[in-house]
Amino acid sequence: MSGLKLPRAFYARSTLRVARELIGMHLVHMGAGHRQVGRIVETEAYQGPKDLAAHSARGRTARTEVMFGPPGHAYVYLIYGFWNCLNVVTAAAGTPHAVLIRGLEPIEGIENTTHGPGLLCRALQIDRTLSGADLDGDTLWIEKPGGAWRKPRISRATRIGVDYAGDWAHKPWRFFETESPYVSTVSAARRRRLLAHATAVSGAPPQRQ
Repeated sequence: MSGLKLPRAFYARSTLRVARELIGMHLVHMGAGHRQVGRIVETEAYQGPKDLAAHSARGRTARTEVMFGPPGHAYVYLIYGFWNCLNVVTAAAGTPHAVLIRGLEPIEGIENTTHGPGLLCRALQIDRTLSGADLDGDTLWIEKPGGAWRKPRISRATRIGVDYAGDWAHKPWRFFETESPYVSTVSAARRRRLLAHATAVSGAPPQRQ
């Protein structure tokens, strides 16, 4: 069931609030008529340019230009020369903040692993051609799911892989659904246990991860 697409006003707010409230929302990608949907279970907030973990701390460049623009757009970048990562631009235009999508629970049209920012982009065929895409468009967007709302229980922790950022590395700006097996930091053994429990409760086979 299709949900209600988030308005631009949703993103034009405190980045920490957006990062938290994205948990439980659905990320949708329409590629060549193929609809793919994942439930967001993990995010990280970045609040440059003062935040030394944010790309915008290095200044305004061709790569980060979209972060300085209006909220509600996609910022996609490449890491390690291989993995694409999807962010959503937040706060007011001119304020280079963004939220990284770190983990998804597969809902529709997803067959591959999604418990990590690069993995979920590969699974949903999201790459740098979508950087700058308007999340109010018809290709890539985020929506509040239709039907009964499954309210997430949310935890928070420090961000991952930003030790170079000094004190900024200790900011508790990562948000995640507490019991989700699709969070990137969950061990393989715990992921299997959580998926088995979810299957026992719902009676449905788990998504392959």
